[in-house]
Amino acid sequence: RFSCKASGGGLVQAGGSLRLSCAHSGFTFDDYTIGWFRQAPGKEREGVSCITKSSGTTYYADSVKGRFTISIDNAGSTVYLQMSGLKPEDTADYYCAADHLLPSEVACKHGMNYWGKGTQVTVSS
Repeated sequence: RFSCKASGGGLVQAGGSLRLSCAHSGFTFDDYTIGWFRQAPGKEREGVSCITKSSGTTYYADSVKGRFTISIDNAGSTVYLQMSGLKPEDTADYYCAADHLLPSEVACKHGMNYWGKGTQVTVSS
């Protein structure tokens, strides 16, 4: 059973940085796609960034391109989201999700089947 708990969220001023982490387990596939999604109050869920484990192919939403970086540790057990140049519009609950191997863009745009618990990010102006 897939388990993933996101951490690293918090309150930060605009222009600041945060690094989100998601240590996951229970995913037995040799290759898979994993990523970060966010949802702000009153807004639809957005696929922020996704990555395929073996090839490292990444996708970033236009809203975060150039500011956020997704990565996976060597063991493949933790996925990170380094967020820099944070803006008030980045305020949201951030969730980690994973699925069987999918193109990273497809995964981010259409969602994935396995979800973890979120972490809240608040960016003050």
